[in-house]
Amino acid sequence: ECPESFPPLRNEAAVRVLQGRMKGIQGHCNSCYMDAALFSLFSCTSVLDSMLFMPFPLCDRNVQGILRDDIVNPLRRTGFVRASSVMHLREQLTDKGQCSSFTNAEKDPEEFLNLIMQQILGIEPLLKLQSGGQKEQECYCYQIFMDKQEDLVVPNVQQLVERSFLSSDLKLVEIPSCFIIQMPRFGKEYKMFSKIIPSLELDITDLLLDSPRECCLCGDVATLECS
Repeated sequence: ECPESFPPLRNEAAVRVLQGRMKGIQGHCNSCYMDAALFSLFSCTSVLDSMLFMPFPLCDRNVQGILRDDIVNPLRRTGFVRASSVMHLREQLTDKGQCSSFTNAEKDPEEFLNLIMQQILGIEPLLKLQSGGQKEQECYCYQIFMDKQEDLVVPNVQQLVERSFLSSDLKLVEIPSCFIIQMPRFGKEYKMFSKIIPSLELDITDLLLDSPRECCLCGDVATLECS
C-alpha cells in the first residue's frame, strides 16, 4: 500500500518501471478486463486522476481509497499491483453494484467503467455523441463496432475510430476532456484484427459535429460534407 501519491509514469521512467517480468497488474479469476482498463487509465496519464481525489457528490470514499492507495499508487511507484488488491476492489464493486459475478466472471470493460464512474464515484459522462441528427447520448467510453474490412489488415486506432463513426453515422457533440476507446473484440474464438497499432495522437476534426473544416478542393470553409 502507498499512502502517498505518485505522478503517472512518463518516457524513460515508464520504460524503467513497467518493463520486465512481474510488472503490470497481476491477473486472477478472469480479471483481465479490469486489469487492462485500470492500467490504460492510470499508469501513464493523469487525465482521470480526479477519480482518485475529488469528493464527487455520490462518491464512495472507501472504493476511491482502494483505487488510489492499493492499485494506482503501487502501479506508478513499483510497476506492479498484486491480484489481491484488485480482488479487494472487485469485492467492493460486487457489494455496490449488486452483481455477485464481479469477483469471478469476465465482464465487458464498459460495464466496469459505468459502474465505478457513474454509480460509485458519481462522475459526469465524458462523451456526448449524436447519431443521424437524433437526440444526443451521454456515455463514459466508446466501443468500436464495425464490419470486417479486407483492406484493414493491421489498422491503427485513428482508422478504426473514423470508420466506426462513419458506419454508425456518429458525431461528437463537443470535444471530450477524455476519450476512452474500447477496441473491437469478439471473445476468445475470433479476433477481427491480430494487431492494432496505437495512434499516439488522435485527430477528431472530422468527428466533431458542426466543426468548421477546410474544403478539400478550394481551401475555403466547407459547406457540405460527403461521407
